[in-house]
Amino acid sequence: MQHNRYFKIFLAMALLSLLLGGCGNTGKSGDEKLSGTLTISGAWALYPMVVQWGEEFQKVYPDVQFDISAGGAGKGMTDALSGAADIGMVSREVKQEELDQGAFWVTVVADAVLPTINASNPHLAKLQAQGLTRADFEAIWMGKAKTWGDVLGDPSITDEIHVYTRSDACGAAETWALYLGKYKQEDLQGVAVYGDPGLAEAVAKDPLGIGFNNLNFAYDMNTSKPIEALQIAPIDVNENDAIDTAEAYYADKQGVMLAIAEKRYPSPPARGLNLVTNGKPTGLALAFIRWTLTDGQTFADPTGFIPLTEAQVEVELAKLK
Repeated sequence: MQHNRYFKIFLAMALLSLLLGGCGNTGKSGDEKLSGTLTISGAWALYPMVVQWGEEFQKVYPDVQFDISAGGAGKGMTDALSGAADIGMVSREVKQEELDQGAFWVTVVADAVLPTINASNPHLAKLQAQGLTRADFEAIWMGKAKTWGDVLGDPSITDEIHVYTRSDACGAAETWALYLGKYKQEDLQGVAVYGDPGLAEAVAKDPLGIGFNNLNFAYDMNTSKPIEALQIAPIDVNENDAIDTAEAYYADKQGVMLAIAEKRYPSPPARGLNLVTNGKPTGLALAFIRWTLTDGQTFADPTGFIPLTEAQVEVELAKLK
């Protein structure tokens, strides 16, 4: 009888162990030990957030290492699908042909692409008071507007517009092109520059320059003001030739983030940012992605990103089941 009793206890404990083991890694504190290395590459837009997430995740799981690199959304997608990276950072919509190749995506935070101009632009005051409409930006990047007078409605202004775009396949350019009129990145005219930092630097060195940058490359991380030598070209959303109070949110990063969250900033160029894997993620990749949607959301706002709503989190978590 005693032997039978011990056997029943052992059997119950074994069944409990199997049940707990079958739950898998959720990526939350208190779960089973996680270890290994995650390789993540892709969009400049998502890079600062994923670096921060990696640091915070390691505080909970010190045996997990990260290899994180930026190179554009196109590289992130290619690396994820080819197996060169466990996770790709993609700052644009996932295309049908990529889904057909096995791309699985989860939206984790939001941000926006912003039009940037040189802080020493001789027409800065008028640009900030009047703003530019979507049609103005389209004319600039489609090569139809040649001078600043063309978009400011002042024929006496003959200074040329120096247009810049991205040379690397990236979500920022795809998103900006979509905002301008459902164009593609290759439709954008201008001097092509590699990477978010490179494009910001090019405009910062050219008083007549205009470009576009992801939110966290247009604003200084420490001061929350536009990075040195840059200003934001304000969008005249209601097209009344004036930047109204509801459109005047560019002085600091917090103002833009609030406008994005409240949908006062147009979408696109506001957009969700995605983590992509080849097929539904498993193991360590699954644990990390699930963590970004739960505990990780608390780090979004301090890092300069717009966290998902509770309803959005539920939708994205459901994809992982």
